Amino acid sequence: MRFLFIDRILTLEPGKSIEAEHAFSGDLDFFEDHFPGFPVVPGVLLTEMMGQAAAKCLDAEGPGKGRGKAMLAQIRSASFRDWVRPDERALIRAEIRTNRPEYATAACSVEVRGSRVCSAELLFSFLPFERLAPGYRDEILESYLASRRQGKDEFHG
Repeated sequence: MRFLFIDRILTLEPGKSIEAEHAFSGDLDFFEDHFPGFPVVPGVLLTEMMGQAAAKCLDAEGPGKGRGKAMLAQIRSASFRDWVRPDERALIRAEIRTNRPEYATAACSVEVRGSRVCSAELLFSFLPFERLAPGYRDEILESYLASRRQGKDEFHG
């Protein structure tokens, strides 16, 4: 299982807000045990999904800020209201509330079937880029940003 829980970015305002989506494929192993006969996505994976979306929003500000890769540092609060079942498309939203050189905070939520199923308040710190694997790339974020640049070029071209 890959630990990437964003399939696609829908909207993005770098450093401010993001909407993205993801669906957990029904053939993932954890569904066999969580729970037999009633498979649901574990809350910890929903929280990670919100964290990944908020981190992409912060990372989209670019290396020009000089602070590094956004990393989830603390789950300040999280609540779960309903189940997320296999193959359901989840809409992830994150709004950056505090955005400082040393840390950032985000209010996040996940919706499925038009209803909010969970929310979290998250805190991020920043890992210097040189500590990441050589050649590290965020292909989903890069693809989204490239599509936006291309769209602007076509519009202004």
